[in-house]
Amino acid sequence: MADHSGWRLGIASAPIHHGEILQGVFPHEGGLTRGLVTLPCTIYKTHATFMPAPGAELTVSPAWKTKALRAAELTIAAIGPDGEHPVGGHLDISGDVPLCRGFGSSTSDVLATIWAVKDAFVSALAPEDVARLAVQAELASDSLMFEETSVLFAQRDGEVIEDFGYRMPPVRVLGFGSRPQNNGQGVDTLAFPPASYGTDETRSFAELQAMLRDAIQTKDAALLGAVATASTEINQRHLPIPDLDRIRWIVREVGALGVQAAHSGDIAGILFDRDDRDVEARTEHAKDLLHSTGIHEQWIFTTGD
Repeated sequence: MADHSGWRLGIASAPIHHGEILQGVFPHEGGLTRGLVTLPCTIYKTHATFMPAPGAELTVSPAWKTKALRAAELTIAAIGPDGEHPVGGHLDISGDVPLCRGFGSSTSDVLATIWAVKDAFVSALAPEDVARLAVQAELASDSLMFEETSVLFAQRDGEVIEDFGYRMPPVRVLGFGSRPQNNGQGVDTLAFPPASYGTDETRSFAELQAMLRDAIQTKDAALLGAVATASTEINQRHLPIPDLDRIRWIVREVGALGVQAAHSGDIAGILFDRDDRDVEARTEHAKDLLHSTGIHEQWIFTTGD
């Protein structure tokens, strides 16, 4: 008889992100590797519960969450009980994360699943191990598993290109749907092809990586905004934001730090200094100007809370 006494209902929640501060290709191990720096976000979450059971059958609800199911299979294989007896169970995923927008809904599902299975078996998994499992489950993953530090993450390899050593400086974000003509329907992020960067863009990414390192290590929110804006401008050739010139004018008009975007989605954000005494007035002014541009889908959150 197999011993099931250590099994329990595993429960976990995972955050989302709000696109990227920086995304491109970066020097790594003698070559160039695709990488990104995720902007954490608090407005949505994914919740997962996992009840292990003897036998090979593994199910998920809702049934279409196949990436989460794959993540459960991989995690059970990695940390499940040893022995000849197969382990299955039932995974339940819930949450309110909008799909196909750039919020990282798939990574949130997968991460909540991995953590729930880990909780069920009372096992330890380092963020680096979670990252590898996540990439195996969904082919490309964001870096939400690194909760205590900011990393430049190779999203298709599951490896850290650079650990910046600290969380990024906190910012107020006025988020918005950058393509109002889509009526919040987003883009097909799975079908969106990886960008092909030119020589000048590749050179810029190395410079932006160094700038971001300085921004994080010196807690310079203005420099963080400059990096995000530069990355957004580079991505304009690959997935253009309508009226970006107008949005950049709004940034200057209200005294914001910059603009960031989901590099494979339709959400973007205007960044503000969280600790600026005029941040509320600046945010309200920007909201009004976005409305006058025809951008009515808006939300606000603060990183670092």
